Amino acid sequence: MAVIEAQSVFKNYGVIQALKDVSFTVEEGECFGLLGKNGAGKTTFVKSLLNLVRLKEGSLKLLGKDVTDKTSRQQVAYLPEKFSFYPYYTLEGVCEFYGQMKGLAGSELKQEVGQAMERLGISDLMSKKVKDCSKGQLQRTGLAATLIGKNQLFILDEPYSGLDPIGIKELQVLLIELKNKGKTLFINSHGLDSVEKVCDTMAIIDKGELVVKGKLKELIGESSLLDFFYAKVGNHES
Repeated sequence: MAVIEAQSVFKNYGVIQALKDVSFTVEEGECFGLLGKNGAGKTTFVKSLLNLVRLKEGSLKLLGKDVTDKTSRQQVAYLPEKFSFYPYYTLEGVCEFYGQMKGLAGSELKQEVGQAMERLGISDLMSKKVKDCSKGQLQRTGLAATLIGKNQLFILDEPYSGLDPIGIKELQVLLIELKNKGKTLFINSHGLDSVEKVCDTMAIIDKGELVVKGKLKELIGESSLLDFFYAKVGNHES
């Protein structure tokens, strides 16, 4: 089953063409990496997936439904590039908010929030307020929120942002755990080393156009992902 289907996607911001005829699919259970330089169109694609921006042309589907159908996102968890929340909320309150958005309440909500915060190593920060947190603590909170509810697709925009080396390693382990449970992961990241360790498939876009898409190991062969990425887009003019 195709969890994400993009067909001839175009998006403009005025005279700037952010996405140009982008087409690919992400199959159920895949860990997919979307790669590109700054300004390549990665975040625009993610926002289009979530129907936060409207396409000029083309079709986008989530879990078999057009992204303009709000029910397409019922089993989708999303982590934005810069996770933030109301500064006076506690971290437990943030996670409870997301749980309530997923239809949880009462003991089920408490249990899922507790398990998610424990899994991300922030159980001891439940009472800490957002305004008093480091970037890494907020990132862990955002990741904990994605684990709450019955989500099948995880869309993660720069998930390693703000994490120290220990946090990066722990996130890699978590993503592999989710993949082993049959979840589908869509990761937009500059962390090529981390993407190489967890992703099965990938696509590279440059100036809004799809450069390459396929199985990661088959594409890069004996090369590193960094060297492969540079060979495709690194020596092009920005």
